[in-house]
Amino acid sequence: MTDTTIKPAVKTARAKAAKPGFIPFIPASVVLPELTILHLVMGAILGVIFGASSLYLVLKVGLTVSASIPVAVISITLFRLLGRLGIAKASILQNNIVQTAGSAGESIAFGLGVTMPAIMILGFDMEIARVMLVAVLGGLLGILMMIPLRRALIVEQHGVLKYPEGTACAEVLKAGATREEHEIGHEAGHAQTEAEIAAGARTIVGGFFIGLLYKLGEGIFRLWKDTPEKVFSAPLAKASIAAEISPELLGVGYIIGPRIASAMAGGGVLAYLVLIPMIQFFGSAATGVIPPGTTPIAQMSPGDIRSAYILYIGAGAVTAGGLISLARAMPTIWRSLSASFADFRPKTAAAAAPARTDRDISMRWVALGVVVLIAAILMAHSLRMNIVGAVLIVLFGFLFVTVSSRLTGELGSSSNPISGMTVATLLLTCLIFLVLGWTGPTYYVTALSVGGIVCIAASNGGTTSQDLKTGFLLGSTPRAQQIAILIGALASALALGPILLALNQAATVYVAQPAGPPAVPAAVVATLPSEALSGPQHGQDASVYHVWQKPDPAGGAATRYLVRNDGTLAYLVDPGINGHVKTRPDGTSVTKYDAPKATLMSYIIKGILSRQLPWALVLLGVMISIVLEMCAIPALAFAVGVYLPVSSSLPIFIGGAVRWLVDRRSRNMAEKASEGAETLSEAELAAQSDRSPGVLMASGYIAGGAIAGIGIAFSAGVLGAFDRDITKLMEGVNPVFNGPWSDLLSCLPFLGLMALLFRAGTRRSKAG
Repeated sequence: MTDTTIKPAVKTARAKAAKPGFIPFIPASVVLPELTILHLVMGAILGVIFGASSLYLVLKVGLTVSASIPVAVISITLFRLLGRLGIAKASILQNNIVQTAGSAGESIAFGLGVTMPAIMILGFDMEIARVMLVAVLGGLLGILMMIPLRRALIVEQHGVLKYPEGTACAEVLKAGATREEHEIGHEAGHAQTEAEIAAGARTIVGGFFIGLLYKLGEGIFRLWKDTPEKVFSAPLAKASIAAEISPELLGVGYIIGPRIASAMAGGGVLAYLVLIPMIQFFGSAATGVIPPGTTPIAQMSPGDIRSAYILYIGAGAVTAGGLISLARAMPTIWRSLSASFADFRPKTAAAAAPARTDRDISMRWVALGVVVLIAAILMAHSLRMNIVGAVLIVLFGFLFVTVSSRLTGELGSSSNPISGMTVATLLLTCLIFLVLGWTGPTYYVTALSVGGIVCIAASNGGTTSQDLKTGFLLGSTPRAQQIAILIGALASALALGPILLALNQAATVYVAQPAGPPAVPAAVVATLPSEALSGPQHGQDASVYHVWQKPDPAGGAATRYLVRNDGTLAYLVDPGINGHVKTRPDGTSVTKYDAPKATLMSYIIKGILSRQLPWALVLLGVMISIVLEMCAIPALAFAVGVYLPVSSSLPIFIGGAVRWLVDRRSRNMAEKASEGAETLSEAELAAQSDRSPGVLMASGYIAGGAIAGIGIAFSAGVLGAFDRDITKLMEGVNPVFNGPWSDLLSCLPFLGLMALLFRAGTRRSKAG
């Protein structure tokens, strides 16, 4: 855009600024390049990349982090570089399109990771068609249901609903605006300088490559042990402490902060240093098996005790914590619903042609899209859907999309209880099914499909509202943003389904079974689907077997076997998600994914419809959450820590501790700098910390470590021989990987990661 086209627009904008009402950074009268193919494609690609890293995280620890700001920073940096090379440029609105299209991947990844792995635990295959349908239908439904809410929540509630992440992302995009765009903006010059935004870009890119190289060195070349562990003996027998020293978990802890990170670690301490040794103390004297365990407690390892008993306690704690957080938000939810429905009442004012910044996708197209999606839900055989389930999806979908969008505006995405909404959806759906007498295994899939689609819709609805808030502040065209996030969501949904299945398959271990009598009648074997071994073990046995899902009479996860034509067992199939066997027959190690929230969803479905759960253990977990709430401690984060392995929660705690040290140093520096002047408030200091280079470095750690983890998992089938050879070599020559001091020595590289993160976080205070 030339100066001759900018100046008249600036005059028009300033003239309109005299009228009451909000004027965005780029006023409605100014037209800049916005929805273009290159930027839309770039946003979709970044959405898939950050969606994949988020999927990896949600399978590991049940958490994701917002991708909007990292995507915005990458877009600004990339197109500045391309602009200097004379290839392509990006206006502030085009950068916003990249960010909008790229933000959908994280919310879809959360919904998929929280719900879809439960299908395996319930005794069914995680079919690609089923996973992709849930991702596509949920993602698009959430966006379409959010579009009619834009004026009610974003425009008319401006100043009431803050949308903190959307507002922060707008500030980042303003910081990357050109000089001409700042001249257009009525608040020009209040954001960061070009030098500061360039430094931020270097920080996140540097963090990405540090996390990538660290994870590759740890996971492929075995330069150091990835999970140092200490198992205690009497008097605290079977107690243990471990830490998965990975950059992505360190980054997650830094971003979520010390309070939540400490609560999660507290749950891990309770599980591994209190409950497991207590079960060992009381149960070791028992000569028989104590259900739901399958072996005497005296013969169990800490991991066996966790699998047999602690998981059920953790599931009860997480369920109660999620429902309590949802109940605590009910007054806000009720006000939100009342205000949102009231905003749809007919207006008496004469209709006028909408300004550029007030143009949405036509409601006719929105309604048609919803009808088409509902029809697709009914016709999708793999979802096992019926008319009742479809009606529940529409009702719960619109309810929780509205709730999610409103709560995101009031509390922010990180405090939005999507898991609690999903739990509530599953509880109500299963109770309705129970009343109707629908308790067979087929209805497990129907209930999970309802919960999965509603979960993704609610998650994407909140993300869409954050994006539309960013666009509202910047002066984007809503219709362009809505098209961008629809395309970005579709691209991420199509890509993340295969990635989810590939992550599971790459970490699957086939355990050969001893010879014995047929376990499955021949007539049944003929009806079972066929499958061959995959991954590194396929080269050892290329035969085709039949797949048999053996249900657990105690209500736990179903066990998957490969059986021969005569019905005898050939292999136990230990999945990559929620599996327990971490070493292949050739000795190579395998990284498993605990998928804590997906396991919880399966327990809810099976517990209600089959009444087979060990309710005593579940209710113990419920009581833990209730006691915490009575002590005025939010229970959900602590409950997730009880459920997760302590090896996952401890590095998150360390990241939160680094953030606490950085914030403390920043406060001290701010107090010294403001002697004799007005000091910053706690809210201002928190906002400054959220925009600090430390958050960008942590985001880079997460992206780099997660992408490397995905690459390591995918390469397992190709580099199986190399992995085996390098493991054997390092076990013999590398004392940091294997040896009496390996647990201690392997912490040294992690200390280096912590030091770099602390240095990045304190950089601004030093400069200031």
